[in-house]
Amino acid sequence: MRPATGEVLHFSEDPDIRIFRPHLSASAQRMEALVWAVDAARAPDYWFPRQCPRAMVWARPSSSRADRRRLIGDGGGERVHAIEYGWLPALQQVELFAYRLPAAPFRPSGAPNSHALVAREEVAPLGPAERVGDLLALHRAAGIQLRLYDNLWPFWDAAVGSSLGHSAIRMRNARPRPTPDDPRRPSAPHPPTLIG
Repeated sequence: MRPATGEVLHFSEDPDIRIFRPHLSASAQRMEALVWAVDAARAPDYWFPRQCPRAMVWARPSSSRADRRRLIGDGGGERVHAIEYGWLPALQQVELFAYRLPAAPFRPSGAPNSHALVAREEVAPLGPAERVGDLLALHRAAGIQLRLYDNLWPFWDAAVGSSLGHSAIRMRNARPRPTPDDPRRPSAPHPPTLIG
């Protein structure tokens, strides 16, 4: 589920949005009313329930071989998405919808490291909401490894310290960061459970 040329996407669990009006996002660093969307490259970041915490890494031309091997591994593909075990039922059951929006009103948000596109005006969808479908199957078809962890923080910490591209969404909903003296604290972000 990606936008066609001249389109951007907005993902939602609401199938009945008729018009997108600028609003203040609770997680945005800018206090400005905006309409939010993503392009084709970053659409997979939103193949999740809205509130699901997720951490993502992908290979870049400048990524080191060691970081690729350590965080992407030999599971195939150039991209890994990670969630916590507790979110798997929601991922399997959510009804997610995509809205195709005209790309013309949208610009990069301008926030540091942001991938979001924003519009400052009302935007009408190009058609009705489309069911996204099976999110596990979507990841598999796109060649994206989907991993399950007890706790996302060790994986995310390793991603931030790497040469890979990385992004995280809704980490405030992840389990608490393990403390250094927690006997269950993993010493590395592996081994995960691979899905798809």
